[in-house]
Amino acid sequence: MVSTERQIEAAAAAVSQQTDEAIAGIRAQLSERRVAGADECVDCGGEIGAARRAALPSARRCIACQRAVERGRP
Repeated sequence: MVSTERQIEAAAAAVSQQTDEAIAGIRAQLSERRVAGADECVDCGGEIGAARRAALPSARRCIACQRAVERGRP
């Protein structure tokens, strides 16, 4: 039971950290008077497709890299 609680706490901390990093990144972009989001993936440097940017203007990763992150692979 304690192990499960620690796993939940670790997962919550990871989500919180990712959220904080995303917010900080968007704030930095806004302070530089740039539009939220980017044309290039922060992980692989590849292009973030127009459809993804239209669906999620603040996207920082291409679809392939975002899937890898969500599956626990950086």
